[in-house]
Amino acid sequence: MTVRSISILGATGSIGSSTLDLLRREPDRWRVVALTAHTSALELARLAREFRAELAVIADEARLPDLREALAGSGIAAAAGAGALVEAAARPADLVIAAIVGCAGLAPTMAAIAQGRTVGLANKEALVSAGEVMTAAVARSGATLLPVDSEHNAIFQCLAGNEPAHVRWITLTASGGPFRDWTAEQLAAATPAQAVKHPNWDMGAKISVDSATMFNKGLELIEAWHLFPVGLERLRIIVHPQSIIHSMVEYRDGSTLAQLGPSDMRVPIASVLAWPQRMDTPCAPLDLAAIGELTFRAPDEERFPATRLCREAAQAGGAMPAVLNAANEVAAAGFLAGQIGVTRIAAYVEDVLSCYAPAAPGSLDDVVAVDAEARLRARALMESA
Repeated sequence: MTVRSISILGATGSIGSSTLDLLRREPDRWRVVALTAHTSALELARLAREFRAELAVIADEARLPDLREALAGSGIAAAAGAGALVEAAARPADLVIAAIVGCAGLAPTMAAIAQGRTVGLANKEALVSAGEVMTAAVARSGATLLPVDSEHNAIFQCLAGNEPAHVRWITLTASGGPFRDWTAEQLAAATPAQAVKHPNWDMGAKISVDSATMFNKGLELIEAWHLFPVGLERLRIIVHPQSIIHSMVEYRDGSTLAQLGPSDMRVPIASVLAWPQRMDTPCAPLDLAAIGELTFRAPDEERFPATRLCREAAQAGGAMPAVLNAANEVAAAGFLAGQIGVTRIAAYVEDVLSCYAPAAPGSLDDVVAVDAEARLRARALMESA
């Protein structure tokens, strides 16, 4: 039996938890190098002990004493801060799962790429904000990017053994989120509690809000543009409320390949863990007769302009996707804090895009600077409203 080594960046989040659930079922096949978390020191220590990790890193330096105390006597090294996250990501490992939410995951993901690692990419913001910088780094280092997002993993599977030149369309499916059937009047009164109640997926608050606004799908479109070199004009989105088909690839001969599966992130994560092989999961098999029907509709960009804004940012290129992503993170946080309504998220993002057009970033430092400035401008707009 071959034992593989793995590091999980963002071990206490939803992707990290699902990954560890799969490792837990085959403990003899994996050696855990590093686990990281943002602030959950006690949970990180518990997981590090359970999986006998070599290193546990907490992003919040104030929680390092708690982490060290919880790991006392275990022999597991403890560290904290942004630099420690980067060092953890750069440690030798067969696979690095990059699941830190938001731009906080940029530097660690780039560190793993720079070492030529195989990276299971679950942090879409990293590729959205630093797509050209990141893909150039992959080309230099020979790293392998394996998409963890269900949609991109579906596309990855449907493209296996085929040439991008033969692709007519790549179609990303969207559930439409909890507000897909709401009127404009209902949307104006939507609450954060309603936004995070996704009908199909169990996700974190920010990602759930992005799903409710359709920003999640727009960001995924930009990510797909970088991952799959078929051209932006060959990427499209369709609303599929059942979330059974996770994405589709149509070829020039008229054949369309679709990847189907349950709404369970353990399916795409298992695909990444076992690649290029397959592994068992505890997920129930699809019962299409019980599901009954699969339906589709075109996205409504009047009620949900996020997909339009994301496509326009990709078309503009350069720093604009990074500006869009930063502004969306600020606006989504403002909605979750009760400062603005959900329909104002896209409005604030569009305002920031219209007033801030920096030069294209040439390095990770440039991306970080663009991100910081875009956040400042988004907050200023919200505070002046």
